Amino acid sequence: PDGTEEAVDEVMRIAYDDVDDFDEIKKGAGVEFIEIWDDVECEIEGGSLPVLICYPEHGQTLCTQRGAMSWMSPNMQMNTNSGGGFKKALGRLFAGDSLFLNEYTAQNGQGLIAFAASLPGRIIPYEVTPGNSIIIQKSGFLAMEKGLDLSVYFQKKLGRGFFGGEGFIMQRITGYGMVFLEIDGYCKEYELAAGETIVLDTGYLAAMSETCSMDIQSVSGIKNVFLGGEGLFHTRVTGPGKVYVQSMPVIQMANKIA
Repeated sequence: PDGTEEAVDEVMRIAYDDVDDFDEIKKGAGVEFIEIWDDVECEIEGGSLPVLICYPEHGQTLCTQRGAMSWMSPNMQMNTNSGGGFKKALGRLFAGDSLFLNEYTAQNGQGLIAFAASLPGRIIPYEVTPGNSIIIQKSGFLAMEKGLDLSVYFQKKLGRGFFGGEGFIMQRITGYGMVFLEIDGYCKEYELAAGETIVLDTGYLAAMSETCSMDIQSVSGIKNVFLGGEGLFHTRVTGPGKVYVQSMPVIQMANKIA
């Protein structure tokens, strides 16, 4: 088999000639196929302990933060750089990522490179286009196609960052191409209409379209504040755009362990 989705489908037809829904079989096997270029294939495997495996052709490049590569073929060449200059590198450092980015380029034929999630959860693909940028939590960036721009995103109001639980500094990814995000726990996606709002507890916002707006709202009632266990503030996200909610924020998991 050549590793393509068509080859896997053919194997499944031979093994399961009485089953019609091959997509459900592949889903049950924990493999998801994502085309990020016309002739390059990526796979997300591992279920709740996911790993992203990509097969770039000669000359094609994937970018990631320092230390994110898990394994690769010997023909993948690494190049470490500032990813757009010192100011952008410094901004990524403030946002919780590494100062430098690593670029991995396939040489002399097709390569293989894998990026594993650092915590149990999900890896999700997001196609970035002009006007369809995405804002992500600190350390939510896993890997991206070369040509995308990863920069710092400041909350416009201090209160949103300090009390909303998502951090004063987040990250913005712009340009044109595919980016892969790391989500803590299960990921639930919502498509908000213009003016539609969702209210989230601290740390549960993983990512949102740049067209969305984020604010905070205080928990009303003294009894609710002191006895409800939900803290003083909630995060309020308003559409239009996509919102990605995570079920197991790392800060919540750390509190449970402690």
